[in-house]
Amino acid sequence: MYLRTFILFCALSGASGLVGQVWVGAEFLGSRTRLQVAKQFNQPLVAYDVQCYRLLYTTRNTAGQTDTVSGLVAVPFDPERTFPRLLYQHGTASSKTDVPSFNVFSGGEGEWALLFAGIGFAVLAPDYLGLGVAKGFHPYVHAASESWVAADMLRAFAAFAQQHDVHTNEQLFVTGYSQGGHAAMAFHRDAETLWSHEFTVTAAAHLSGPYSTGEVMRDVVLSDKVYLYPAYIPNTLIGYQGVYGNLYTSFQEVFRDQYIGNISDFQSGKITLAELQVRLVAQLIFYELACKPRRLFRDSYLQGVITQVNHPLNVALRDNNVYDWAPKAPTRIYYCGGDDQVPPQNSLLAYQTMLGRGATQVRAQDVKPNANHSQCAAPAIDSTLAFFLTYRVIGSVSAQHEEVGPLSLSVQPNPTSGLLWVRQVPARSRIEVFDMGGRLRYEGQVEEEGDFRLDLQALESGFYLLRVKAGERCGQQKVVVWR
Repeated sequence: MYLRTFILFCALSGASGLVGQVWVGAEFLGSRTRLQVAKQFNQPLVAYDVQCYRLLYTTRNTAGQTDTVSGLVAVPFDPERTFPRLLYQHGTASSKTDVPSFNVFSGGEGEWALLFAGIGFAVLAPDYLGLGVAKGFHPYVHAASESWVAADMLRAFAAFAQQHDVHTNEQLFVTGYSQGGHAAMAFHRDAETLWSHEFTVTAAAHLSGPYSTGEVMRDVVLSDKVYLYPAYIPNTLIGYQGVYGNLYTSFQEVFRDQYIGNISDFQSGKITLAELQVRLVAQLIFYELACKPRRLFRDSYLQGVITQVNHPLNVALRDNNVYDWAPKAPTRIYYCGGDDQVPPQNSLLAYQTMLGRGATQVRAQDVKPNANHSQCAAPAIDSTLAFFLTYRVIGSVSAQHEEVGPLSLSVQPNPTSGLLWVRQVPARSRIEVFDMGGRLRYEGQVEEEGDFRLDLQALESGFYLLRVKAGERCGQQKVVVWR
């Protein structure tokens, strides 16, 4: 009812229509001022007011049929500037509306789009198949659809931007957290292979994702060890059954009887993924005396998965690995060593495999070694911002060829014990140093062009963001203080 009413409204108002059988319409969700966004994230780098829309567009589902899906668009409000696009892939959703275009102002993961947009990126955050306004069950960690739904949103966004006076340049940044890390890596791979004639990725940062569904994540859930997130198993199997159709004939074939009721309620939408998670943990502890997810399975099904390399579940899991390739664009893989949901071995395997494939611009970094999965999100996003800002270009609409490009910074030594040189700083520059929490820790002015000696000896060991601003040009560099 909502979708039909919305499309009718758009058609009557002339605000939108079916553009190239891709763009359906856009609903204005609200806005935030620069000061509101800066305060919300304690981030002084925020420079723009932000406007948010729910974008509706057509794509195909896993059966090849046309479906209308949704996604969040968050754009900096400055009609005189052209901004780079940033694709943000979201993490695991607990329900159909636990997605960016429905939770951007309500404490959900869509809020990260506000931060990126406030700093100067036109953000696109797909809701995925089966979520938001889309029909059916979400095909969880299904790499192909995560990728093509994002690609179709980028295509639809071109028509949206023209209608809404949003100006972007050719730059395209790609990132995502948790499931979104998997989805971002899937799109990045396809953008540089299947769609290299259409998309050029400027830089990518993949954050704490289950890139190795067929090895690392499989081993986690099949081991007889405690793992406190058993709901991922039915979520994945139900989604893959919808895609491949050969994983099982009924729940009775796969799961023990005592768990089927809750899993069926989840499939039908009676309970959320979060509710299923709570119930399965309680049940496993009650029946098995420990939360060991492999004990959800019937013995016959479990032994088939363990012993048969080409068991349909093993084939499906391997089909959704996203790490076995070599990125061309500058790429970072950020993770946390204490991750309790997505083991860091996913990131380390991806990094080593990409290097082995010949990648030269890939780096992996443990951004907070003792952080668990939830605690890892903020430092991973902070590191992504620092990385992307070294490449970001903001242009002028009135002078398309006079782009406001980043300053190229040379900082030595880095890491530093406290004293370092910033080479060839332009005259009348402002120098600022922020910690990863966004707090300003140093500021200074350079009147004459030349090398600048920066004293950070008063700062504690850690990561910092150095910003040099000269007129309309700005340069960013991550600095490590280490003693």
